[in-house]
Amino acid sequence: MKRLFIGVCMVGLLFLLVLPSMGNAQEPIRIGLQSVLSGAYAQPGEDFYAGAKLYLEEVKNTMAGRKVEVFAEDEEGNPTAALTKAKRQVEMRNIKIFLGPLLVNTGYAVAPYLESKKIPMIFGTCADDVTQRKTSKYIVRSTYTSSQSAHAMGDYAYRVLGYRKAVILAPDYAFGWEVAGGFQKVFEDSGGKIIQKLWFPFNINDFSPYLAQINKEADVVWSMLGGKIAMMELKQAKEYGLKTPILGLQQITDESILPEMGDEALGILTAGIYSAALDTPINKKFVGAYVAKYGRVPSHFSELMYTMFRWVHVAADALKGDFNDPEKVMAALKGAKYESARGPVKIDPYGQAIQNVYIRKCEKVGGAKQNTVIYTYPEVSQFWKYKPEEFLKQPVYSRDFPACPNCK
Repeated sequence: MKRLFIGVCMVGLLFLLVLPSMGNAQEPIRIGLQSVLSGAYAQPGEDFYAGAKLYLEEVKNTMAGRKVEVFAEDEEGNPTAALTKAKRQVEMRNIKIFLGPLLVNTGYAVAPYLESKKIPMIFGTCADDVTQRKTSKYIVRSTYTSSQSAHAMGDYAYRVLGYRKAVILAPDYAFGWEVAGGFQKVFEDSGGKIIQKLWFPFNINDFSPYLAQINKEADVVWSMLGGKIAMMELKQAKEYGLKTPILGLQQITDESILPEMGDEALGILTAGIYSAALDTPINKKFVGAYVAKYGRVPSHFSELMYTMFRWVHVAADALKGDFNDPEKVMAALKGAKYESARGPVKIDPYGQAIQNVYIRKCEKVGGAKQNTVIYTYPEVSQFWKYKPEEFLKQPVYSRDFPACPNCK
């Protein structure tokens, strides 16, 4: 993290992103930012902050004529720690808006408390129910839901790739369940069958027992991982000699880890809302600025936080820098319109982004690996093509829902 933030305290302590400002006597806009800075998901968490710092530098740490103070915390991947630190953000730092967190389990932990304090939130976690059955008037989300891109890949796997039998290999917690459920729902509604579900622990260090269990009748394995765990899975799958193709969400070959991955990543298809290889003028500008600052291409985590701060800035201009009324802040956030490096984004009535989902293929271009966009699903809703009122009658995707009548 020292390469990202000068004067930042070590993990577990509060640190403050404050760049030299234009200088004014007005109260600063105080923003709470929470992500993971330790453990297997530390690199994605660092990319969160890298996107934030790039945007703040571009605007000289000023929005609507006011200095911006960002208090960042390490959520540690732990719901209890995340809640404790969210309370510190509110009660000690007097934040006016909260951005983050990164993980689904910590997102579910902090949302009720922040809502009780009427703190406007731009959520970084993709926990499905935050913008579905447990909507809050204080939450909007410009990132994806756990199942949003998984729905699209369920369609692509059946309709385009022609797969008919799939195995799910996913982490045994809320994010893994929701990613698995989204894929299963659309894949089976299209006519496919899930024939096996394998759940592994959050901090797994050996995939070989799970790779050995994969049903050989399967056409494909649907998996969801991120950070160093994704690197380990693909490497061990190659060493094991797994012949069944693996599909995943964008995290499995995310740009935050792609430079460290070997050729086992090549050919992997993933679904996600962003690729650094996306060929649009606004993305090329963003990638150019990011590479110039950090010497590497941005990951989708970098883009997510950069876009969140852009969103706050548009709202700040509409509010003339006054973030004291949470109701007005939420109205400004919901009404904000802006361009994004990932493509067009708009907010649905539940507070969730409607956006493109890209099918990406990891390949080598000019000697470097990249996620080339090979197919685009435009304006994907968190409800896929289902009617919201019908979709919300079913339970949130879980370890037991959808059921698996074809599992062997």
